[in-house]
Amino acid sequence: MRIVRVKAPDERIIQAVLLGEEVYLLPSGLEVPEPGERIGKIKDFKLLAPVVPQKIIAVGLNYKDHAEELNLPIPKEPIIFLKPPSAVIGPGEPIILPAQSNRVDYEAELAVVIKKRAKNIKPEQAKEYILGYTCFNDVTARDLQAKDGQWSRAKSFDTFAPLGPWIETELEPGNLKIQALLNGKVVQDSSTSNLIFSVPELVSFISQIMSLFPGDVIATGTPSGIGPLSAGDEIIIRIQGIGELRNSVQSLAR
Repeated sequence: MRIVRVKAPDERIIQAVLLGEEVYLLPSGLEVPEPGERIGKIKDFKLLAPVVPQKIIAVGLNYKDHAEELNLPIPKEPIIFLKPPSAVIGPGEPIILPAQSNRVDYEAELAVVIKKRAKNIKPEQAKEYILGYTCFNDVTARDLQAKDGQWSRAKSFDTFAPLGPWIETELEPGNLKIQALLNGKVVQDSSTSNLIFSVPELVSFISQIMSLFPGDVIATGTPSGIGPLSAGDEIIIRIQGIGELRNSVQSLAR
């Protein structure tokens, strides 16, 4: 089942279920995602980011090959950081290159969406707290990341968290092909089987630190092949079993 968030022709924003080409209301919320009344066909709605998270918890250096390309040691525990909800955009919305940065990179990632409050859970319990999975682009001002020595500014600009196109609820995350395509060329090509810390390990680890709430997003890290974006580019994040997240790239005047 696919969970979507859409804008209707009358401008209402609706959390819904997508079954084939048909859109149904989601009357009972994310914790019990059952389709309600049919409201139309998906072609008559605009897809938005599938959730508005309270927080985005992202994981750094969670693919061995990515740590190697940055010449950094393999972490012994997950390295986590936060991205603000104000950075979220949906499919088809433009990534805006900020004037403060001379290099902004794409990062293809599998994102986990939480369905109910999770605190101090064990890895073997994680599945019951996961609503599903979606595509994520952890857009990063690479030069500012290096300059600052910590990652908040580099990761937090508006539009730096493309998310979507929907949440796939029927998916096993352990061995999914994950790619980034820049202007049609494959630039990242890996599998979630190469994650250093698995999805259940991440959900458990983060829940030991902070409470997770319905709609919260965990971005699980990116494989090797990161690279810069330029104005006029199109970047696609493609994940097996989910689909594609497409965003154009625009530049602010410097």
